[in-house]
Amino acid sequence: MGIVFRSKYVLVYSMTESRKLSNFFWAFIIFLGSLGLLLVAISSYLGMDFFFVSEEICDFPFIPDFIYFPFIPQGATMAFYGIGGLFISFYLWSIILWDVGGGYDIFNKKEKKVRFVRWGFPGKNRRIILEIPMNELQSIRIITGVKEGGIFTRTLTYESIVYLETIEQGFIPLTRIEDNLSGSEIAHKAGELSVFLGVPLFY
Repeated sequence: MGIVFRSKYVLVYSMTESRKLSNFFWAFIIFLGSLGLLLVAISSYLGMDFFFVSEEICDFPFIPDFIYFPFIPQGATMAFYGIGGLFISFYLWSIILWDVGGGYDIFNKKEKKVRFVRWGFPGKNRRIILEIPMNELQSIRIITGVKEGGIFTRTLTYESIVYLETIEQGFIPLTRIEDNLSGSEIAHKAGELSVFLGVPLFY
């Protein structure tokens, strides 16, 4: 999330949802793991050795020359999980490619409108737009919640989210917990929007 365009009358923030580093990591790991399971299942079905070791390692008495799994049930089970994992990996790569959930927050003082643009799955309603007239804007609010860390640590974490308060739509979140913004970054964005839109800022 960050400013991609700024002028006297227009302020545009980009929103990243699917194209995060964690999604790339898991899509790649799941693809490799699923491909490995599928290759093991195919070699099991064909009756081939799928685990080869060097001659030096084979000299140890507790290491077999090869490992073989019968196709039923081990090979079939690996094939099932491998195919399922490939479908999950394909789904992750698809939402990354289409940037599902990503988009822009556009604050336009010339048109006196605020637009929230988000991308969905390909189709008729791929682009989702929410428009709010600026005369409905009431304030920018920073709301902080307390979250307990865990049953063993008993630590408390404070999570702040910037909201846009409107008359018709209520509170619209402008940041998310997943953005991992620091307190200074949240305060900077809230103050920047408050000044730009000419509405009060409340904590």
